[in-house]
Amino acid sequence: MTQAQLAQYVRVQAQTMGKTLSRLEAHGHIARVRSTSDRRSHVVSLTEQGKEAVAQAVEMERSVLASASIDPELLRQELKAVVRELASQFSTTPANAGALMDNVAK
Repeated sequence: MTQAQLAQYVRVQAQTMGKTLSRLEAHGHIARVRSTSDRRSHVVSLTEQGKEAVAQAVEMERSVLASASIDPELLRQELKAVVRELASQFSTTPANAGALMDNVAK
């Protein structure tokens, strides 16, 4: 997926995505290479280290949810409520709040 596609997918500015990807790249979790079809864009992919980090995060989530007897759907609803509250306190636009809630749902 290209850097621009990722930014659009998670509903953030391209500049924000670029900064985030720079940090992930510095930690060895992703690799960015110029697109062969469009030299202006970068294609982003997970490295082996990145795949391991994702697998560890998924396992940690499962572990926490299982040990705490938390209903994943209830947790998502609660997190959405927190995002709504934060959005209202920080004057986040409805579009940004929606994007935050969509990301919580994933």
